[in-house]
Amino acid sequence: MKDIFVKPNAKILEALKKLDETGEKVLLVVDENKKLIGTLTDGDIRRYILKTGSLEGNIDSIFNKKCKYIYINEIDKAREIIFKYKIELLPVVNENKEVINYYKWTDFYEVLEYDIKLDVPVVIMAGGKGLRMSPFTKVLPKPLLPLKGKTLIENVIDSFKKFGIRKFYITLNYKGKIIETYFNSMEKDYEVDFIWEDNFLGTAGSLYYLKQKINTDFFVSNCDILLKVNYFEIFNYHKSNDAILTSITSVNYYRIPYGVVSIKENGVIEKIIEKPEYTFIVNTGVYILKDKVFEYINEKIKLDMPNLMHILIENKEKVISYPVMASDYIDFGELETYQREVDYV
Repeated sequence: MKDIFVKPNAKILEALKKLDETGEKVLLVVDENKKLIGTLTDGDIRRYILKTGSLEGNIDSIFNKKCKYIYINEIDKAREIIFKYKIELLPVVNENKEVINYYKWTDFYEVLEYDIKLDVPVVIMAGGKGLRMSPFTKVLPKPLLPLKGKTLIENVIDSFKKFGIRKFYITLNYKGKIIETYFNSMEKDYEVDFIWEDNFLGTAGSLYYLKQKINTDFFVSNCDILLKVNYFEIFNYHKSNDAILTSITSVNYYRIPYGVVSIKENGVIEKIIEKPEYTFIVNTGVYILKDKVFEYINEKIKLDMPNLMHILIENKEKVISYPVMASDYIDFGELETYQREVDYV
C-alpha cells in the first residue's frame, strides 16, 4: 500500500504535504497500530483554510470520524459502495479494524461521474507571446505546443469538457491565425468562438471584447494551466458565496536551499535558520467571474487579472479564493516545467 496514513494529532501542513507527495485526495487517519480512526480529504483541509484563513493547527477537529469502510470479507461490495456514495477511497480493515488495503474510485471507473453538467462558457487566454517558452514559441504559438498527443490548449479544453462544458471563447493576438486555422481544420464536439485583440490588453483587458457575448457567470483560464479539480464543486462554491470573482489558488511550498542568516547592528549574527521552508497560497491563473465584472473593464486600458482583482477589492466587491493542492496544479508556461513534464503528464 502507498503510505497514505496520518496520525490524528498531525498538523495541517503535515497532512497537506502528504496529500501532495502521494498525489491522493484522501488520507487514512490511524492510531499507532494502524487501526482506522477516520479519513481526511483535501476538501476537509480546504474548508478549514477557508474558515480560518490559516494553515496552522491540527487535523483532529476536521477529519471524518464516521467514514465508510469495509471488512476483508466484504470486498465484493467495494465497487457498489464506492459508486453509491461517490467515494474517492474506501478502506479495507480486518476484524480489529486495522487497515490492510484500500480501493480507489479509479480501480473501478476511469473518471468520477457527475450527474449535473455545467452549462457555462470558458474563456481561454491564448493571445500572449509566450516569452517564457522561448525558443519553442518562436516557431509555434504556446497554445499549440504538444502535450499528451494533443496541444496544450486542447488539454485545457478537455479538463473542462469532463464537466459538460461545450462553449469556449479563445482570445487571440500573437500568431493567432495559426491557432484559428488549427481549430477550424479539425473535427470537435464543442463550440469555439475566436476573440481578436487589436492590442495586447492583458489577461483581464481582453475580456472587454466579450462584453456583448456573455451574460452569465463564466470561467477564465490561461492556455497553459492544467488543474486536476472538480469544476462543478468550485462553480457551486462561487455561486453560493455570491462572489464577483473566485480565484482558484494553490497551496505551494518553497524551500530555500541555504541557511538564512539574520543579522543585527555591526554585522552581528543573531541566528541562522537552516534551509527554511515557507508555505504560500498562489494564484493558478484560473478564475470564475460574474458578468458584472465587465463594468470594470474598458478597451483603452491594459489590465491583467491581479490588477482587476485589486480594483474589485477597492470597490468593495466580493473576491474569494478556492484553494487546491499543489499536486493538482501544473503551470506549463514555464520552460523547465514543460520540458520535465511533457514526456509523461
